[in-house]
Amino acid sequence: MRPSLIPLLCALAPPPAAPTAAAPRPEDVASIDGIIKAFYEVVCVAPGQTPDWARDRTLYIPGVRFVSMSVSKEGKPEAHVLSHPEFIEFSAPLARDGFWEREIHRSTFRFGNIAHVLSTYESRRSEKGRMLGRGVNSIELYWDGKRWWIASAIWDTERPGNPLPKDLLP
Repeated sequence: MRPSLIPLLCALAPPPAAPTAAAPRPEDVASIDGIIKAFYEVVCVAPGQTPDWARDRTLYIPGVRFVSMSVSKEGKPEAHVLSHPEFIEFSAPLARDGFWEREIHRSTFRFGNIAHVLSTYESRRSEKGRMLGRGVNSIELYWDGKRWWIASAIWDTERPGNPLPKDLLP
C-alpha cells in the first residue's frame, strides 16, 4: 500500500488564509451544540421580519455551499447548489410569510477536528403553528483550534417515497 501524499502536500502548501467574517457570538461557535443552535435560530422569523443574516454569515467558511435536494417532474433527484447570497435570496419567500424551524433529532459523528451532523428538523410558519414539513440537514463542520465553522450544508425533505428513517427520529 502506497502512503498518502496528502500530509506531505499539506505540509508544503502555504497556510490557508483565515476565514473572515464579522465577529461571531462566542456561544455560537464554541461548541457543536452552539453552532447548530445558531444555525436554526437565525432562520426563525415572524412574518415580515428579516433573518439575522449578519449573524448567519459568522457561522460559515467563506465560499460555503448550500445544497437543497428536490425531485424533478420526472422523479429524478435534483441538487440546487447555492452560495450564501443565493441562499438568502432562496429563503426570502419563507421569511416574508414567517418561518420557524427546529431540530427534533441529531446524530453527530466526530473525528479529531472534523464533524458531520445529521440534524432532523420540522418547519412551521410560527413556533406553535401547523407543521409544514420535516427533513434532514447534513452539516459538515471543522474546528480551527478556536471555534467551529460550518463548511457545507445539504438537506432533503420528507415526502412520499422518502420517509424519515426511524434512526433519524426522536
